[in-house]
Amino acid sequence: MEIFIYVVVLLFSIIIHEVAHGYAAYLRGDDTAKAAGRLTLNPIPHIDIIGTILLPIALLMAQSPVLFGWAKPVPINSYRLKNPKTDIPLVSFAGPLSNILLAVLSGMGIRVIKMMPEFERGIGASIESVLGLMLIVNVVLPVINLVPIPPLDGSKVATYFMPRWLAVKYMSLNQYVGFAVLFLLIWSGVLGKIIYPVISFFVALLSGVQFM
Repeated sequence: MEIFIYVVVLLFSIIIHEVAHGYAAYLRGDDTAKAAGRLTLNPIPHIDIIGTILLPIALLMAQSPVLFGWAKPVPINSYRLKNPKTDIPLVSFAGPLSNILLAVLSGMGIRVIKMMPEFERGIGASIESVLGLMLIVNVVLPVINLVPIPPLDGSKVATYFMPRWLAVKYMSLNQYVGFAVLFLLIWSGVLGKIIYPVISFFVALLSGVQFM
């Protein structure tokens, strides 16, 4: 049951992540995602075979302590943005920002429940467990997504600080190479050793509960 809830929380969180990208683009003049029907919480249009299905299953089979994934990227037409140089990083950061907000709300919910011991001993324990999963997932997602490996959001944010010629070459890197590198870093445990202390810090900061 916990794995099922974990998957549902992950799916919800990555959908919010992608909708945030699309809505930010819409606010900056690009209605491509809206026209494609991607500004919706319906999971079907957002499912990506690799990021939504295969990677979470592989991480579960590997008994990874952290479950990670992504939804199908929303379509963005940079030529429709009001100012592509600044809007592309803004649109890219909107996804991780949505997860940060979900993490903050989840942490606040846990703190409120812990202020009511009797409620926590009853149904509050189940709610706290779900909020704990929500918190962990929504700390993990922005931390990993902001790693500057194409096509993760961090790579697009990084282009703001690059000369145009370098940004174009950087973003032209094959996305599947980036995914392969990311998967290798996660599977080998190298990325975990780097980001687990960061994740533990923010989970404890937001909820007052130690992650590991």
